[in-house]
Amino acid sequence: MALRIAEEAVRTDTGRQRNANEDSLYVAAPLFVVADGMGGAQAGEVASKAAAESFAGELPQAPPERVLEETIEGANRTIHELARKDPSLAGMGTTTTAAIVDLEGETVAIGHVGDSRAYRLRGGKFEQLTRDHSLVEEMRRKGQLTDAQAEDHPQRSIITRALGPEPEVQVDVQTVPAQDGDVFLICSDGLTTMLDDEQIARLLTRATSLEAAVRALVDEANRAGGRDNITVVTFRLADPAAPDAANPGVRPEEGATLVGSSAEEAGLTATEVRRRAAAEAARQRREDAGTQPRRRGLRRALKALAVVLILAAVAFGAWFGNRQIWFLGTDESGRVALYRGAPYELPFGIELYSERYASPVQTESLPARRQDAVTGHKLRSRNDAVSLVEDIEKSEGLR
Repeated sequence: MALRIAEEAVRTDTGRQRNANEDSLYVAAPLFVVADGMGGAQAGEVASKAAAESFAGELPQAPPERVLEETIEGANRTIHELARKDPSLAGMGTTTTAAIVDLEGETVAIGHVGDSRAYRLRGGKFEQLTRDHSLVEEMRRKGQLTDAQAEDHPQRSIITRALGPEPEVQVDVQTVPAQDGDVFLICSDGLTTMLDDEQIARLLTRATSLEAAVRALVDEANRAGGRDNITVVTFRLADPAAPDAANPGVRPEEGATLVGSSAEEAGLTATEVRRRAAAEAARQRREDAGTQPRRRGLRRALKALAVVLILAAVAFGAWFGNRQIWFLGTDESGRVALYRGAPYELPFGIELYSERYASPVQTESLPARRQDAVTGHKLRSRNDAVSLVEDIEKSEGLR
């Protein structure tokens, strides 16, 4: 059975030390593209945009690897010709890493030039799928540098292959198998020069959603220095037969939402439950006023039923209302975290809340007023809580 793209998320950021963003991306599932331009002024932006836009429009009916190779080669010729005609663009170039998901074939084809990267996270294993076309990577492969030396080498940014400098370019293409639960990540080197693979894998694994993951990755790269533009593209594959396939818009951790919608479809909204309880109570009063006496046991049963229905309405209303509540707190690692629900625990360790996002900001590093806003557990709307987290991150220089 074919896979489906269950979730996708992207984010691009200028970083802390650049004045402009020369990265470009193009996403039109099942196609995902990242390009990192170079050349100074606006030349890098022109090159990366040309590479990304070369994928716009309907893809030809051909094997994915061939589509990637021919499209990237065409982009290279376009960029080279632009630089040849316009002296202000001379020397510009760009990396490109692109992926096409074959849902029926359960594979992902990858085309690659430069030092942007593609990764796959499967069952806790985080694997780099592409090889950098860089001077340092070639030295590492030849045994001239160790992995540790390569990671911090001062010439790490010198690439040996890019789109634009030459009229022709060699494109690396490959096809990798895909399966239910696989998460693929494509990124520019603004991420990988700031964070190592272990850090990226940890942030990707711990995030409650891909949207939260890309946000955490970019924020953490900026916190580490943000020396370059940062672009992250992620997507998750799923088996349509998986439990959440019946409602793709609901993530597994939000399965309780399905309960609420199912109840409403069955007519069991809080309003309807209360209406039925009131109707039952009115009927009971009419019967009590009638000339035909009822047996005492029957009256007690009907009263008990009314109580049960009222309690059900109250419980349902409490459950539904709890899902509209958000608050800030501190997670186990001491970070500012965003929670959904009420900040209480019932007996037997039943929590009325769940963590939705963990910020890289440590609560103890905040001024006293900000700490109080986090530790006070004030109940908020979702928009209010998210805005407060964003304000905190801005105050710490993460946005």
